[in-house]
Amino acid sequence: MKEILNKVVLDNTIQTYLTVLLIILAILLIKRVVSKYLAKLMFRAVGKAGKHVARESFLNLVVQPLDYFLLLLIGIITLDQLKFPQVLNVNIYRVSLKSVIDAIADGVLIFVFIWLCIRIIEFIAMILEQKANQTADMTDNQLIIFFKDFFKAILVIIGILMILRFSFNQDISNLLTGLSIVGAALALATRESLENLIASFIIFFDKPFNTGDLVKVNGFTGTIEKIGLRSTRIRTLEKTYISVPNKQMVDTIVDNISLRTHRKAEIKIEIGLETTTSQLTDLINAIHQLLTVKQLEGVSVHLVDTGKNAHVVNIEYLQSAEQPMQEFLQVRQESMLQIIAQMEALKIPMAGASTDIVVTNKSAV
Repeated sequence: MKEILNKVVLDNTIQTYLTVLLIILAILLIKRVVSKYLAKLMFRAVGKAGKHVARESFLNLVVQPLDYFLLLLIGIITLDQLKFPQVLNVNIYRVSLKSVIDAIADGVLIFVFIWLCIRIIEFIAMILEQKANQTADMTDNQLIIFFKDFFKAILVIIGILMILRFSFNQDISNLLTGLSIVGAALALATRESLENLIASFIIFFDKPFNTGDLVKVNGFTGTIEKIGLRSTRIRTLEKTYISVPNKQMVDTIVDNISLRTHRKAEIKIEIGLETTTSQLTDLINAIHQLLTVKQLEGVSVHLVDTGKNAHVVNIEYLQSAEQPMQEFLQVRQESMLQIIAQMEALKIPMAGASTDIVVTNKSAV
């Protein structure tokens, strides 16, 4: 038995192979238990900040990448105890097979580690969103989404640099110097993307609008659903979903309807030309009085135009924006019905209420 265990196959003894195999099997069996235990320790480290977030949510985010990370880390350390067989160490494009396998292993390990870090950032963002939802101000939610995407992008860049360093043995300092030159060229080529990125910072700090605000921009009216690094997503009144570049949101006129204090109602009445001056005066005074009784603000009733077809009376008033839209429409409808009733009481006809049609026969004799 001892002779069999000490037998050398591909530069390693069978005993070494069995030891490595047993360690890997043990990792496969206990990795989920260890991952959950480590995840629970990490959750406890958050402390009171995560008390409003379900522990299962954190475990669902972290356990899977932690599983793969532990398996890869211990597996690579264990397999490193084996001697790479010289028979298999052939050159592939002037690079040894062992170097290729080592580079792939390092790259996969770094990838899983960055994946784990991204999941942790998502959990931290989840905690902050829970706290932000307890306040009426939507600015906090907006900033959390922005910085979550920002730090995830930074982690991806760090991961790429680490893979270049450990998998391809590239000098990062020289690489960064070269990237700075390339970056300057890319900055010129991607000027619009950079302008949108800078515009996103302007939006966050200047706060012309927040997530959830009803805005009108470029002829579209809708609700801000997300402000990203490149564009702002708007759900229109027609329930379509549009993306507007952040640069346009900064450079163009944005009407933030959510911040208005009042809604303006405008009614135009066309009155028949046979109406006398005294009737017009009585009607204007009556309309002004009935709107004032409703305690509406900015009431304005004026004869604004006259001509060969009609006298035009323009009526305007302001109603508090805190009142629901249905109530605004109801008040407008009641006002119009009362105005029509007042015109009937004063025996004032609408323009075009009576039309005489004259037919002339000019047939030749």
